[in-house]
Amino acid sequence: MASVALAVTDGMPLLELAAACAIFGTDRPDLVDSWYDFTVCAPAGAQVGGWLQADTPHGLDELAAADTVIVPACQDVDQPQPADLIEAVRAAHDAGARVASICTGAFTLAAAGLLDGRRATTHWLHADALARRHPKVEVDPRVLYIDEGSVLTSAGRAAGIDLCLHMVRTDHGTAIANAVARRLVVAPHRSGGQAQFITAPVPPENGNRLTDVLAWALEELHRPLTVTDLARRAHMSPRNLGRHFAAVTGTTPLQWLLTQRLHRAQELLERTDDSVDRIAAQVGMGSGATLRRHFNRAFGVPPDTYRRTFRVDGRGERAAAQEATATPLAS
Repeated sequence: MASVALAVTDGMPLLELAAACAIFGTDRPDLVDSWYDFTVCAPAGAQVGGWLQADTPHGLDELAAADTVIVPACQDVDQPQPADLIEAVRAAHDAGARVASICTGAFTLAAAGLLDGRRATTHWLHADALARRHPKVEVDPRVLYIDEGSVLTSAGRAAGIDLCLHMVRTDHGTAIANAVARRLVVAPHRSGGQAQFITAPVPPENGNRLTDVLAWALEELHRPLTVTDLARRAHMSPRNLGRHFAAVTGTTPLQWLLTQRLHRAQELLERTDDSVDRIAAQVGMGSGATLRRHFNRAFGVPPDTYRRTFRVDGRGERAAAQEATATPLAS
């Protein structure tokens, strides 16, 4: 059973902590035999949101024993981060833990030196401050979350849910992550590269058209769709469609299509016995060779290895022990 530790210090805001607790701290025996061993670590007397007592026997020094450490938003980005938290987070990473921050928790990771030479994100309101204070960090204020392998960062609040679901997807596969998302009544997958916000608002009528075309494309993934097909469906020119795609999804139409095809392939590999060639046809990839090439490039393992790792039975439970360690799934 993988262990997840939530790092709590006095004055941390509540919402960012609640997301991690809801996703990792709730047993799900109907989905998987072994969920996460979840622990809240905090100094004595720590309060969350200014009023909720973090009553836990586990101190911050126990973070080093966890497989994954989650650092929620800090109380005040303009104040030095708690020295005991910085030391504990650094020790956990040195011990081999995967360390993830939610919102301004990135300031703690940066203070611990974990973000030096890496891409990272945080809430867009505080991105400039993070970049000024830590010039060795490549701060990207546009995206929802960034997975750098052993270090992950996310933007504000709701993006923390996206990051937590991304880690569940990495650990347990797409089908399980989607099942958890449905129970939380949130989107099953928002890619890390999706924009935090739209700087130039899309006119409502065009936004509705793009929403419609995305839903239509998901129903037609078995077809070899082109940008022209999407533009025609949206009643836009290909150039206009590309501009709206970039604003709403943070990526291009073709890259979005490829990502959706790969995620559909993941689900089919997990839930069916269909051959790779048949799955390639169902997701519009043409041939098994094409699917294998893109799948391996995106996820670091071939489709057959992914299936052995994340195969689930009819109830959504893992049907076999994990036989391979998948690299963090690309978004």
